[in-house]
Amino acid sequence: MKPAKRQETKPTIRFSARLFRHNATEKIGSWTLLSLPKNASAKLPSRGMTMVEGTINAFPFRAALEPNGKGSHRLKVNQAMRGAAGADAGDTVTVEITRAGEEPEIRVPVDLRKALADAPMAQALWADITPIARRDWILWISSAKQSETRKRRIEKACAMLASGKRRVCCFGGIKWLMKNHATSGGRSRNF
Repeated sequence: MKPAKRQETKPTIRFSARLFRHNATEKIGSWTLLSLPKNASAKLPSRGMTMVEGTINAFPFRAALEPNGKGSHRLKVNQAMRGAAGADAGDTVTVEITRAGEEPEIRVPVDLRKALADAPMAQALWADITPIARRDWILWISSAKQSETRKRRIEKACAMLASGKRRVCCFGGIKWLMKNHATSGGRSRNF
């Protein structure tokens, strides 16, 4: 008989924070933001985007935390979440979050896999970055419409990775692709 597989316990992170609206989004009904205290953010596995589930004033939610550019994370709190939590911009809320599992891996295209195999420094950093960062590199490369552009992007990706660059520059990820590069049928392309 095999021993039972040990379950990984994910710590619950508890904190209080004030909801705010960014100056550019002061209009009524816009997103409200919540910045995680640095000590709470430090308990997460990555400074990048991280999926969490938890509660805000006891209201359950599941969302992606995004980097806030100041060494921590932020949570977008929409109108429905604010209403259910009984809070608005300027209010302090109580938050409990737990990481919502591992980010799924995306298949690495053959041409990129071969290029990484020929660039050991790039391949070493590739193995060290988050699944979301790898996904963004792959989507940036795959969104090229011409084969020459794709080839140049693979070369640039390997050079940037070899120099220590963990995230692709000037690329908004999956949201960018779905918004700006949807097919005429209204669905995003399959990569």
